[in-house]
Amino acid sequence: MDITKVEIPSSKGTIIWYTLTNSKGASVTLSTLGAGIVAVKVPDKNGKIENICLGYADGADYIADGPCLGKCPGRYANRIAKGHLVVDGREYALTINNGPNALHGGPEGFQNQNWEAEVKDDGVLFHYHSKNGEEQYPGNLDVEVEYSWNDENELSLKFRAKSDSDTVVNLTNHAYWNLQGADSGSVLDHEMRIDAEGWLPTDSTQIPTGEIDPVAGTPMDFREFKKIGKDINADFEALGIGKGYDHCWAVSGWEPGVIRDVVTLKDEESGRELLVSSDQPGVQIYTGNWLSGSPLNRSGRSYNDYEGVAIEMQGFPDAPNKPQFPTQLLKAGDTYKRTIRFTFR
Repeated sequence: MDITKVEIPSSKGTIIWYTLTNSKGASVTLSTLGAGIVAVKVPDKNGKIENICLGYADGADYIADGPCLGKCPGRYANRIAKGHLVVDGREYALTINNGPNALHGGPEGFQNQNWEAEVKDDGVLFHYHSKNGEEQYPGNLDVEVEYSWNDENELSLKFRAKSDSDTVVNLTNHAYWNLQGADSGSVLDHEMRIDAEGWLPTDSTQIPTGEIDPVAGTPMDFREFKKIGKDINADFEALGIGKGYDHCWAVSGWEPGVIRDVVTLKDEESGRELLVSSDQPGVQIYTGNWLSGSPLNRSGRSYNDYEGVAIEMQGFPDAPNKPQFPTQLLKAGDTYKRTIRFTFR
Protein backbone atom coordinates (compact mmCIF):
# COMPACT_ATOMS: atom_id res chain seq x y z
CA MET A 1 0.00 0.00 0.00
CA ASP A 2 1.41 3.35 -1.04
CA ILE A 3 0.52 6.16 1.38
CA THR A 4 1.25 9.82 0.66
CA LYS A 5 0.18 13.00 2.43
CA VAL A 6 -0.52 16.67 1.68
CA GLU A 7 -0.69 19.45 4.27
CA ILE A 8 -3.38 22.17 4.01
CA PRO A 9 -3.38 25.31 6.18
CA SER A 10 -6.70 26.22 7.83
CA SER A 11 -8.30 28.00 10.77
CA LYS A 12 -8.34 24.63 12.54
CA GLY A 13 -4.59 24.19 12.11
CA THR A 14 -2.86 22.09 9.48
CA ILE A 15 -5.25 19.64 7.83
CA ILE A 16 -3.55 16.54 6.43
CA TRP A 17 -4.88 14.55 3.49
CA TYR A 18 -3.61 10.96 3.27
CA THR A 19 -3.93 9.10 -0.03
CA LEU A 20 -3.88 5.29 0.11
CA THR A 21 -3.24 3.63 -3.26
CA ASN A 22 -3.55 -0.13 -3.67
CA SER A 23 -1.70 -2.41 -6.09
CA LYS A 24 -4.38 -1.91 -8.76
CA GLY A 25 -4.05 1.88 -8.74
CA ALA A 26 -7.36 2.50 -6.97
CA SER A 27 -7.12 4.99 -4.12
CA VAL A 28 -8.80 6.61 -1.15
CA THR A 29 -7.99 10.06 0.25
CA LEU A 30 -8.70 10.69 3.93
CA SER A 31 -8.62 13.94 5.90
CA THR A 32 -7.80 14.77 9.50
CA LEU A 33 -10.66 17.31 9.37
CA GLY A 34 -13.62 15.35 10.69
CA ALA A 35 -11.79 12.06 10.05
CA GLY A 36 -13.26 12.43 6.58
CA ILE A 37 -13.27 10.77 3.18
CA VAL A 38 -12.46 13.34 0.49
CA ALA A 39 -11.94 11.08 -2.56
CA VAL A 40 -12.39 7.48 -3.67
CA LYS A 41 -10.94 6.66 -7.09
CA VAL A 42 -12.06 3.30 -8.52
CA PRO A 43 -12.41 1.85 -12.04
CA ASP A 44 -15.54 1.82 -14.17
CA LYS A 45 -16.54 -1.09 -16.45
CA ASN A 46 -13.86 -0.02 -18.94
CA GLY A 47 -11.14 0.22 -16.33
CA LYS A 48 -11.13 4.03 -16.19
CA ILE A 49 -10.28 5.15 -12.66
CA GLU A 50 -12.22 8.16 -11.47
CA ASN A 51 -13.25 9.81 -8.19
CA ILE A 52 -16.82 8.94 -7.14
CA CYS A 53 -16.91 10.64 -3.71
CA LEU A 54 -18.17 14.23 -3.66
CA GLY A 55 -15.50 16.67 -2.51
CA TYR A 56 -14.34 20.26 -2.42
CA ALA A 57 -11.30 21.70 -4.15
CA ASP A 58 -10.05 23.43 -0.99
CA GLY A 59 -9.50 21.26 2.07
CA ALA A 60 -10.31 24.18 4.38
CA ASP A 61 -13.81 24.45 2.87
CA TYR A 62 -14.82 21.29 4.73
CA ILE A 63 -14.90 23.30 7.97
CA ALA A 64 -18.52 23.96 9.05
CA ASP A 65 -19.91 23.12 5.59
CA GLY A 66 -23.66 22.54 5.52
CA PRO A 67 -23.56 19.18 3.69
CA CYS A 68 -21.04 17.67 6.18
CA LEU A 69 -19.29 16.25 3.12
CA GLY A 70 -17.46 12.98 3.74
CA LYS A 71 -16.90 13.56 7.46
CA CYS A 72 -17.68 11.62 10.65
CA PRO A 73 -20.23 13.61 12.69
CA GLY A 74 -20.63 13.23 16.44
CA ARG A 75 -20.91 12.92 19.35
CA TYR A 76 -24.39 12.00 18.15
CA ALA A 77 -24.93 11.77 14.39
CA ASN A 78 -28.37 12.76 13.11
CA ARG A 79 -31.04 14.53 15.16
CA ILE A 80 -31.97 14.71 18.84
CA ALA A 81 -35.38 16.29 19.46
CA LYS A 82 -35.18 19.84 20.82
CA GLY A 83 -31.65 19.12 22.03
CA HIS A 84 -33.20 17.32 24.99
CA LEU A 85 -31.09 14.58 26.52
CA VAL A 86 -31.38 12.69 29.82
CA VAL A 87 -28.50 10.54 31.07
CA ASP A 88 -28.62 8.92 34.52
CA GLY A 89 -31.60 11.05 35.44
CA ARG A 90 -29.87 14.33 34.66
CA GLU A 91 -31.14 16.57 31.89
CA TYR A 92 -28.82 18.13 29.33
CA ALA A 93 -29.68 20.92 26.90
CA LEU A 94 -27.70 20.32 23.71
CA THR A 95 -26.88 23.04 21.22
CA ILE A 96 -29.78 23.62 18.81
CA ASN A 97 -28.55 23.84 15.21
CA ASN A 98 -31.25 22.31 12.98
CA GLY A 99 -34.58 24.06 13.34
CA PRO A 100 -35.68 23.20 16.90
CA ASN A 101 -33.34 20.20 17.13
CA ALA A 102 -29.72 19.23 17.70
CA LEU A 103 -27.98 17.76 14.65
CA HIS A 104 -24.68 15.88 14.28
CA GLY A 105 -23.39 16.82 17.72
CA GLY A 106 -23.78 20.57 17.22
CA PRO A 107 -21.95 23.23 15.21
CA GLU A 108 -18.61 22.25 16.76
CA GLY A 109 -19.25 18.52 16.46
CA PHE A 110 -16.63 15.93 15.60
CA GLN A 111 -17.02 16.71 11.89
CA ASN A 112 -15.52 20.16 12.44
CA GLN A 113 -12.55 19.10 14.54
CA ASN A 114 -9.04 18.43 13.28
CA TRP A 115 -8.27 14.91 14.49
CA GLU A 116 -4.91 13.41 15.35
CA ALA A 117 -3.75 10.75 12.88
CA GLU A 118 -1.52 7.68 12.91
CA VAL A 119 -0.50 5.98 9.66
CA LYS A 120 -0.91 2.19 9.60
CA ASP A 121 0.28 -0.41 7.06
CA ASP A 122 -3.04 -0.40 5.20
CA GLY A 123 -4.74 2.77 6.39
CA VAL A 124 -5.00 5.57 8.92
CA LEU A 125 -6.13 5.64 12.55
CA PHE A 126 -7.74 8.93 13.62
CA HIS A 127 -8.05 9.96 17.29
CA TYR A 128 -10.15 12.64 18.96
CA HIS A 129 -10.67 13.53 22.63
CA SER A 130 -14.06 15.09 23.34
CA LYS A 131 -14.08 16.83 26.69
CA ASN A 132 -16.86 16.55 29.24
CA GLY A 133 -19.40 19.29 28.44
CA GLU A 134 -18.31 19.73 24.82
CA GLU A 135 -21.47 20.77 22.98
CA GLN A 136 -23.15 20.04 26.37
CA TYR A 137 -22.64 16.25 26.20
CA PRO A 138 -21.62 14.45 29.41
CA GLY A 139 -18.39 12.54 29.83
CA ASN A 140 -14.82 12.74 28.60
CA LEU A 141 -14.94 10.63 25.45
CA ASP A 142 -11.99 9.19 23.55
CA VAL A 143 -12.88 8.34 19.96
CA GLU A 144 -11.06 6.41 17.23
CA VAL A 145 -11.91 5.91 13.58
CA GLU A 146 -9.67 3.37 11.87
CA TYR A 147 -9.76 3.24 8.07
CA SER A 148 -8.25 0.41 6.04
CA TRP A 149 -8.08 -0.01 2.25
CA ASN A 150 -7.20 -3.18 0.37
CA ASP A 151 -6.59 -4.61 -3.10
CA GLU A 152 -10.24 -5.72 -3.36
CA ASN A 153 -11.30 -2.05 -3.23
CA GLU A 154 -12.85 -2.42 0.21
CA LEU A 155 -12.80 0.59 2.50
CA SER A 156 -13.41 -0.42 6.10
CA LEU A 157 -14.19 1.95 8.99
CA LYS A 158 -13.97 0.79 12.57
CA PHE A 159 -15.32 3.14 15.23
CA ARG A 160 -14.31 2.84 18.86
CA ALA A 161 -15.18 5.12 21.78
CA LYS A 162 -14.80 5.03 25.54
CA SER A 163 -16.06 7.47 28.20
CA ASP A 164 -15.29 8.09 31.85
CA SER A 165 -19.01 8.55 32.61
CA ASP A 166 -22.28 7.47 31.04
CA THR A 167 -23.05 9.26 27.77
CA VAL A 168 -24.64 8.72 24.35
CA VAL A 169 -22.75 7.99 21.14
CA ASN A 170 -23.85 7.57 17.54
CA LEU A 171 -21.10 7.57 14.90
CA THR A 172 -21.26 7.28 11.13
CA ASN A 173 -19.65 8.58 7.96
CA HIS A 174 -21.35 11.20 5.78
CA ALA A 175 -19.74 10.61 2.38
CA TYR A 176 -21.83 11.33 -0.72
CA TRP A 177 -21.55 9.02 -3.71
CA ASN A 178 -21.99 9.51 -7.43
CA LEU A 179 -20.89 6.40 -9.31
CA GLN A 180 -20.66 8.22 -12.64
CA GLY A 181 -18.04 10.56 -11.19
CA ALA A 182 -18.05 12.98 -8.28
CA ASP A 183 -18.86 16.06 -10.36
CA SER A 184 -20.92 14.44 -13.12
CA GLY A 185 -24.45 15.54 -12.18
CA SER A 186 -27.60 13.97 -10.77
CA VAL A 187 -27.72 10.58 -9.03
CA LEU A 188 -31.47 10.17 -9.53
CA ASP A 189 -30.90 7.52 -12.24
CA HIS A 190 -28.73 5.42 -9.90
CA GLU A 191 -30.44 2.25 -8.75
CA MET A 192 -30.53 1.36 -5.07
CA ARG A 193 -31.56 -1.60 -2.97
CA ILE A 194 -31.97 -1.48 0.84
CA ASP A 195 -32.36 -4.59 2.98
CA ALA A 196 -35.06 -3.05 5.16
CA GLU A 197 -38.70 -3.97 5.70
CA GLY A 198 -39.37 -0.87 7.78
CA TRP A 199 -38.59 2.84 7.95
CA LEU A 200 -38.92 5.55 10.61
CA PRO A 201 -41.67 8.12 9.95
CA THR A 202 -40.97 11.58 11.36
CA ASP A 203 -42.70 14.78 12.39
CA SER A 204 -42.34 17.95 10.34
CA THR A 205 -38.92 18.66 11.92
CA GLN A 206 -37.62 15.21 10.88
CA ILE A 207 -37.69 13.71 14.38
CA PRO A 208 -38.89 10.07 14.39
CA THR A 209 -42.35 9.56 15.84
CA GLY A 210 -41.21 6.32 17.48
CA GLU A 211 -42.94 3.92 15.11
CA ILE A 212 -41.35 1.71 12.46
CA ASP A 213 -43.68 1.59 9.48
CA PRO A 214 -43.58 -1.06 6.74
CA VAL A 215 -42.05 0.08 3.47
CA ALA A 216 -44.42 -2.10 1.42
CA GLY A 217 -46.69 -0.08 -0.86
CA THR A 218 -44.85 3.21 -0.24
CA PRO A 219 -42.09 5.21 -1.99
CA MET A 220 -39.82 4.05 0.85
CA ASP A 221 -39.71 0.52 -0.57
CA PHE A 222 -36.25 -0.27 -1.92
CA ARG A 223 -36.28 -4.00 -1.21
CA GLU A 224 -35.73 -4.50 -4.94
CA PHE A 225 -33.49 -2.33 -7.11
CA LYS A 226 -35.22 0.94 -7.97
CA LYS A 227 -34.02 4.22 -9.41
CA ILE A 228 -33.54 6.78 -6.66
CA GLY A 229 -35.61 9.29 -8.60
CA LYS A 230 -38.51 6.97 -9.43
CA ASP A 231 -40.69 8.01 -6.49
CA ILE A 232 -38.79 10.99 -5.10
CA ASN A 233 -41.50 13.42 -6.20
CA ALA A 234 -44.41 11.22 -5.13
CA ASP A 235 -47.31 12.69 -3.19
CA PHE A 236 -46.07 11.30 0.11
CA GLU A 237 -45.79 13.43 3.24
CA ALA A 238 -42.32 12.27 4.27
CA LEU A 239 -40.80 13.18 0.91
CA GLY A 240 -42.38 16.60 1.09
CA ILE A 241 -40.90 17.23 4.53
CA GLY A 242 -37.36 16.38 3.42
CA LYS A 243 -37.56 17.61 -0.21
CA GLY A 244 -36.57 14.06 -1.11
CA TYR A 245 -35.14 11.15 0.84
CA ASP A 246 -33.65 12.05 4.22
CA HIS A 247 -34.91 9.19 6.34
CA CYS A 248 -33.77 6.25 8.42
CA TRP A 249 -34.51 2.66 7.48
CA ALA A 250 -34.46 -0.18 10.05
CA VAL A 251 -32.04 -2.89 8.91
CA SER A 252 -33.80 -6.23 8.47
CA GLY A 253 -32.58 -8.97 10.81
CA TRP A 254 -30.28 -6.62 12.69
CA GLU A 255 -28.32 -8.19 15.54
CA PRO A 256 -25.81 -6.29 17.68
CA GLY A 257 -22.25 -6.91 16.52
CA VAL A 258 -23.22 -8.78 13.34
CA ILE A 259 -22.08 -7.19 10.07
CA ARG A 260 -24.69 -7.44 7.32
CA ASP A 261 -24.86 -6.32 3.70
CA VAL A 262 -27.44 -3.52 3.81
CA VAL A 263 -27.40 -1.17 0.81
CA THR A 264 -26.34 -1.69 -2.81
CA LEU A 265 -26.00 1.27 -5.14
CA LYS A 266 -25.34 0.76 -8.84
CA ASP A 267 -25.04 2.79 -12.02
CA GLU A 268 -25.65 1.22 -15.40
CA GLU A 269 -23.70 3.80 -17.43
CA SER A 270 -20.41 3.42 -15.55
CA GLY A 271 -20.96 -0.19 -14.49
CA ARG A 272 -19.85 0.71 -10.97
CA GLU A 273 -21.49 -0.75 -7.90
CA LEU A 274 -21.16 0.06 -4.21
CA LEU A 275 -22.08 -2.38 -1.44
CA VAL A 276 -22.44 -0.95 2.08
CA SER A 277 -22.22 -3.37 5.01
CA SER A 278 -22.42 -2.68 8.73
CA ASP A 279 -23.41 -3.84 12.20
CA GLN A 280 -25.47 -0.66 12.77
CA PRO A 281 -29.27 -0.96 13.25
CA GLY A 282 -30.24 1.82 10.86
CA VAL A 283 -29.27 3.54 7.64
CA GLN A 284 -30.04 7.16 6.88
CA ILE A 285 -30.37 7.73 3.15
CA TYR A 286 -29.95 11.37 2.16
CA THR A 287 -30.23 12.28 -1.51
CA GLY A 288 -28.37 15.60 -1.28
CA ASN A 289 -31.59 17.60 -1.23
CA TRP A 290 -29.83 20.78 -0.04
CA LEU A 291 -26.43 20.59 -1.75
CA SER A 292 -26.93 23.80 -3.73
CA GLY A 293 -24.68 26.60 -2.57
CA SER A 294 -21.96 24.26 -1.30
CA PRO A 295 -18.29 25.28 -1.55
CA LEU A 296 -16.68 24.81 -4.97
CA ASN A 297 -15.90 21.26 -6.04
CA ARG A 298 -12.89 20.17 -8.08
CA SER A 299 -14.69 21.19 -11.27
CA GLY A 300 -14.84 24.77 -10.02
CA ARG A 301 -18.55 24.94 -9.26
CA SER A 302 -20.95 24.33 -6.40
CA TYR A 303 -22.87 21.10 -6.31
CA ASN A 304 -26.54 21.13 -7.22
CA ASP A 305 -29.23 19.31 -5.27
CA TYR A 306 -29.38 15.54 -5.85
CA GLU A 307 -25.82 15.24 -7.21
CA GLY A 308 -24.83 12.74 -4.53
CA VAL A 309 -26.40 10.24 -2.17
CA ALA A 310 -25.21 9.74 1.42
CA ILE A 311 -25.59 6.23 2.86
CA GLU A 312 -25.12 6.69 6.60
CA MET A 313 -25.03 3.49 8.65
CA GLN A 314 -25.93 4.52 12.19
CA GLY A 315 -28.09 4.17 15.28
CA PHE A 316 -31.61 5.55 15.07
CA PRO A 317 -32.10 9.32 15.27
CA ASP A 318 -33.42 10.53 18.64
CA ALA A 319 -32.87 7.10 20.18
CA PRO A 320 -31.99 8.64 23.58
CA ASN A 321 -35.58 9.92 23.75
CA LYS A 322 -37.16 6.77 22.30
CA PRO A 323 -36.69 3.83 24.71
CA GLN A 324 -38.26 1.46 22.14
CA PHE A 325 -35.31 2.09 19.78
CA PRO A 326 -31.96 0.26 20.07
CA THR A 327 -30.03 2.08 22.79
CA GLN A 328 -27.14 4.40 22.01
CA LEU A 329 -26.18 4.75 25.68
CA LEU A 330 -22.50 4.12 26.37
CA LYS A 331 -21.83 3.18 29.99
CA ALA A 332 -18.70 4.45 31.69
CA GLY A 333 -15.76 2.15 31.02
CA ASP A 334 -17.51 0.22 28.24
CA THR A 335 -16.27 0.41 24.65
CA TYR A 336 -18.48 1.49 21.77
CA LYS A 337 -17.60 -0.54 18.66
CA ARG A 338 -19.17 -0.22 15.22
CA THR A 339 -18.06 -1.11 11.69
CA ILE A 340 -18.95 0.22 8.24
CA ARG A 341 -17.56 -1.33 5.06
CA PHE A 342 -17.78 0.18 1.56
CA THR A 343 -17.03 -2.34 -1.20
CA PHE A 344 -16.56 -0.94 -4.70
CA ARG A 345 -16.95 -3.28 -7.64
